[in-house]
Amino acid sequence: MNEHLPTPVGESLPEHELHAVEVKRVRLLASLTLIAGLALVLGLPFALREGAEFFMPVTAALVVAIALVPLLEWFERRGVPSKLAAGLCVVIFLGIAIFAVASIALPATDWVALIPTRVDRVQHALHPLLEFYSKAQRFIDHTAQQIAAAKPPQARTVQVAENNTMLGMVTTSAPHIAIQLFFSLLVIFFFLSGWTAMRKRTITSRGSFEGALTTARVIQQVVVATSTYLGTITLINVGMGAITALAMWLVGMDSPLMWGGIVALLNYIPYIGPIASVCLLALGGLMTFTDLWGALTPPAIFLALHLVEANAFTPMVVGRRIEVNPLAILVSLSFWAWVWGTVGALLAVPLLIILKTVFAAAGTPDIAGFLFERGTLTHIGDDDEKDD
Repeated sequence: MNEHLPTPVGESLPEHELHAVEVKRVRLLASLTLIAGLALVLGLPFALREGAEFFMPVTAALVVAIALVPLLEWFERRGVPSKLAAGLCVVIFLGIAIFAVASIALPATDWVALIPTRVDRVQHALHPLLEFYSKAQRFIDHTAQQIAAAKPPQARTVQVAENNTMLGMVTTSAPHIAIQLFFSLLVIFFFLSGWTAMRKRTITSRGSFEGALTTARVIQQVVVATSTYLGTITLINVGMGAITALAMWLVGMDSPLMWGGIVALLNYIPYIGPIASVCLLALGGLMTFTDLWGALTPPAIFLALHLVEANAFTPMVVGRRIEVNPLAILVSLSFWAWVWGTVGALLAVPLLIILKTVFAAAGTPDIAGFLFERGTLTHIGDDDEKDD
């Protein structure tokens, strides 16, 4: 009769009951954390996409700033004040960016202007393919007419196309791009100018020595991994662009420096970037050469160079420093390209490396353990396992 009575105040519960209560409390907290995490995961992509005008330049600026931290520290070790060092980093980055954009944008404008005058040359080079397509199209049209003859005629609607010229698009978007660029440069400058003090304050504000040590390790690993990847891949892409420019000059392509810049820029985007380079080089070849085989020479040369770079050189150089799962790269590329388009595709791998480094150092959520085993949400980091 007395087994189900509540325990009187002042008397402690048996040890096994205290353990059971503690397990239920931990599991309840873990469940609430899991639910909140799932809500965040489901809602964050749409928030990032809708708020792209704010989140995209800020994220891009932070990634660039993290990559510039080693250069900032190099200046500071030589006695340069933090704000002056940050300004020098921004000036160097801006100079490189302006050179890259100018080497691509100015010749590209001339190529776009040549398109109407090169249509005949493109048609002549593609004549065999166009002839085959014309025959196939006539067959399809004839079949569609026979099918449509048995159906009653439908009213036709006329839609007036808007006059969206390239000049109008550039004029409309230029102020917006300039504002975002200026905002991004300010974010980079203030991040770098306050980097040393911010890192020191973040580490010293931890409540324990172990927490401070973990924080310092995570910050250092994020900076090293991000700057190492971006620095290494930039050198590889610049070399790839230079070799491509030289090859395009040798085969007689106009504006070889532009093609090298396009290849170097698109090579930052895994998988999709090289495909886009092949397509653009094929279009450039059609506008330059009068025969089909000559037009296919530039994309064929780049494809051979890319196969050597992607399968031999890059894995040998980058793989020794940073190992990233190809499936994770593909998922990250698809996600960020869906959220922010081309800029998201460029940021996909650096953001993946930052998240991977943070989780590897601080511990990752153990969803499987929560659902099927212990009912917890975290496990120890890889580095801590090695230390134990």
